[in-house]
Amino acid sequence: MDTTGTAAGEAALERLDGDAVERFVAGIHGEVVRPSAPEYEEARAIWNGTVDRHPALIVRCSGTADVVEAVGFARENDLPLAVRGGGHNVAGTAMCDGGVVVDLSAMNGVIVDPDARRAWVQGGATIGDVDRETQLHGLAVPLGVVSETGVAGLTLSGGVGHLRREHGLSLDSLVAAEVVTADGEVLTADTETNADLFWALRGGGGNFGVVTTFEYRLHEVGPEVPTLFVWHPAAAAVDALRAFRTFAATAPRAASVVAFAAVVPELDEFPETAWGSLAVAFLGCYDGSAADADAAFAPIREAAEPVADLSGTMAYTDLQTLLDEDYPDGRNYYWKSTYVDELTDEVVEVVARAGETMPSALSTVDLWHLGGAIDDVAPEATAYPHRGRPYMLTFEANWEDDADTEANVAWVREGIADARATGVASGAYGNFPGAGEETGAPLFGENYERLVRVKRRYDPANLFRLNQNVDPTD
Repeated sequence: MDTTGTAAGEAALERLDGDAVERFVAGIHGEVVRPSAPEYEEARAIWNGTVDRHPALIVRCSGTADVVEAVGFARENDLPLAVRGGGHNVAGTAMCDGGVVVDLSAMNGVIVDPDARRAWVQGGATIGDVDRETQLHGLAVPLGVVSETGVAGLTLSGGVGHLRREHGLSLDSLVAAEVVTADGEVLTADTETNADLFWALRGGGGNFGVVTTFEYRLHEVGPEVPTLFVWHPAAAAVDALRAFRTFAATAPRAASVVAFAAVVPELDEFPETAWGSLAVAFLGCYDGSAADADAAFAPIREAAEPVADLSGTMAYTDLQTLLDEDYPDGRNYYWKSTYVDELTDEVVEVVARAGETMPSALSTVDLWHLGGAIDDVAPEATAYPHRGRPYMLTFEANWEDDADTEANVAWVREGIADARATGVASGAYGNFPGAGEETGAPLFGENYERLVRVKRRYDPANLFRLNQNVDPTD
């Protein structure tokens, strides 16, 4: 990580009134990290290695009162404000140059009421933090698929995970939230209190305040779940994806499957002769019996002679950590997405062709089967507008060498353009936003105008703008 650029944070700090800074620091019960601190480099490091930003102050909050103070200090001094939950947003919105970072990572508590089937989760918690506590009771929130992901950013922009077709998006299980708004108020948002804010939080991203606590509805899941994890050779990719299309047309909502083009890893679970070769894989979860899962997944498993079939029953917590090693901290990431209305042969060919042209063997092209419980909610009922879209196509460029950045970014952008050129793909998912260049209609669709109205009420000066921004002046 570049250390020469710390002048950006230092310069911003030097422009501030020194006494005001000292009073602010003294009032924080957590920790304030300045550019001169030995832990500054570690504190500003986030998951995506392409992001290299130098804030003036990183406020490691111990509770909601610290968040209020940090938001107020940024507002009063006209400083950029970033909010760090899990730090996994691919666009790197958890950090900023020359501003204040509200770091919630120490606020990672999870309280579970198994009788009420409710969980209260602080804004710095990760998926793993939540799964650890809820699975003690055989319960789960439908979160994402990498355990180190922060629940805050994931939920506020949607939340697509292994339980999506049976239990919906992460935001669909959100019951209430505690929010620190731009003016420093601490509000409760639910269907009865500040209902407009609650509507906007469910899909509008981090535009409306800092969510310090999420209250989730819990669902009975696990402790073990039937899983699909089969890899077919690249020569069978088109046939396998067509089998996936047939499966998706009548799949039970208990089954959630993602197909992806990938390079076979050099692991003992795979035959050595296949290492480094291109394949199409299917990863799925079934919220039901193993016998029903076997019947449902059979068409995909039998679509070709597999390179490896690792399907079976595993602990839900193991499924949730299965992909963690593929997404380590500090690797370079650039991801974009689009929704697909019909899995046509042309789209299948786009996926197969993109797999063949990946500049990095660490990358994937992912085709997520949606529908089910996601579509039980009307597009206008929450800020997330993409109900009724049967698939989401994502291009994940993951690479090690900084010299390969241009090629990997171009591959993603070309793949998305090819998909949208088919005429059946449009829109974008807020959690796979590239470098944050897609805003407005692609993300929020017909809900955008209402989001602007809510933004004008709760953040008219656009303090919370370092995100997929809803501009109150629109």
